[in-house]
Amino acid sequence: METRELRYFVAVAEELHFGRAAQRLGIAQPPLSRAIQQLERRLGAVLLDRTSRTVKLTEAGSVLWIEGRAALEAVDAAERRTRRAALSVTGRPGLALVTKASAARELLARLLDAYAAEPGTVPVEVILCGPGEQGRLLREGRADVALLHRPFDSTAGFHTEELSTEGQVAVLPAGHPLTARTHVHMADITGLPGLPLPRWPDPDGTYPPGPGPQVRDHAQLLQLVALGRACAVSPESCRAQLPSDLAAVPVLDAPTVTTVIAWPPHSRSRAVADLVRTATRLQ
Repeated sequence: METRELRYFVAVAEELHFGRAAQRLGIAQPPLSRAIQQLERRLGAVLLDRTSRTVKLTEAGSVLWIEGRAALEAVDAAERRTRRAALSVTGRPGLALVTKASAARELLARLLDAYAAEPGTVPVEVILCGPGEQGRLLREGRADVALLHRPFDSTAGFHTEELSTEGQVAVLPAGHPLTARTHVHMADITGLPGLPLPRWPDPDGTYPPGPGPQVRDHAQLLQLVALGRACAVSPESCRAQLPSDLAAVPVLDAPTVTTVIAWPPHSRSRAVADLVRTATRLQ
């Protein structure tokens, strides 16, 4: 099966319309139809139920759509990583590390300094992303390694090494009565009058229901807390980033946060292996 045929089929499977699929691919409709028919003959399976008005996936077509999309993503990721590895000899980024903006800043700085001090290293491009985006960028090949934070980020499908574990704190406006305590519990934070917990977007970009404000990044969240519009529960390492108008109090029963370095299981990159090895030595 050719990659070109697979891209054609995935386009038709997602559009369920040959005309729109052809327009998306930038080709005429007749060669697209011929390519799909040739693919069906090669596989010995009917992939699409066609009528004069509709196009629907058959059971075999549904399987190929799911598997084909994953295969194309893997091909695109391999191309990106290969190009990035080749560019390292010119002094341009040879390794891309993705991490959530404002997360694990001290750990990241230590890792980059320690790796740069090792012999034979390649330049590292740091990609700062929004919450929950690291895994997608890693799967797409836009990054070679990622810093993930359990339990917030899924590590399914990746190899990982644990780097640090920390508790969490409640971030509140300075002067709030709870900031006079040595510690609090989640029950103290949930439902605070006028200071709801924020709502972060789900992977599909939608927000869960609730009274809290919708937030997309840490800087936005801290500004809302400072304005007295929200509170937050964040990893303890965020203390170093808090301005004077915010305060942090340990939350005893909040889940601990484990930072891990993650990479694709099929990676054979020496640079990735060296970076992971350096990261584990920081513990």
